[in-house]
Amino acid sequence: MGTGRTLRKESHVRPCKTPAGKARRSKAQRARLVKFGMKAEDVARMGTEEVRVLVQRPTVVKKLVAKQAAK
Repeated sequence: MGTGRTLRKESHVRPCKTPAGKARRSKAQRARLVKFGMKAEDVARMGTEEVRVLVQRPTVVKKLVAKQAAK
């Protein structure tokens, strides 16, 4: 394992996350859930953590949508 210059310059190795970037990612994740078939109103009411969990499991989202459509 090296101990060179790149590991000492932490800010250049891994940039800081900005609030604008976080908002951009959150907006993209919400749009992805709507593309999967969820209602935009339901997605808007969800918290950010719940959105992240659902985006990671698209098959679960598709099953949820199918169940809601069957009702």
